[in-house]
Amino acid sequence: MSNLVVTFEELSGLVGKDLGYTDYLEITQDQINTFADATNDHQWIHTDPEKAKDGPFGAPIAHGFLSLSLIIPLWSELFDVEGVKTKVNYGLDRVRFTNPVKVGAKVRLHSVIAEVTEVKGGVQIKTSNTIEIEGEERPAVVAEFLARFYA
Repeated sequence: MSNLVVTFEELSGLVGKDLGYTDYLEITQDQINTFADATNDHQWIHTDPEKAKDGPFGAPIAHGFLSLSLIIPLWSELFDVEGVKTKVNYGLDRVRFTNPVKVGAKVRLHSVIAEVTEVKGGVQIKTSNTIEIEGEERPAVVAEFLARFYA
């Protein structure tokens, strides 16, 4: 894992910059249960380990949106902009959930800066992100994340 720290002025020169990989993070049943409580999504495939054993994946799986939400904390391990007044999660473009994350699996994020665009009063960056599952060929999530920085 490497953490790239840049200034606001350096953002425009980062198109194509590979930010690398985070460390792996294990997904626990407690995380899944907490996410289920926060979103009121208690589908058995996520929250009932006994029933999930007989389900299509043989174990409980994380909610797709739980896996997606990990982009923010994992991305902050890879990249930061210093000397800005505000950092804003501006949203997502293309998002795909390509492989379920089973309880106990370990995931990591790979991120590349795809675009840097000036916006009123700031800079927007688009990153291409892949949440990988340790030992799996297909990633869990592929998403384009948009962040804005205001000096």
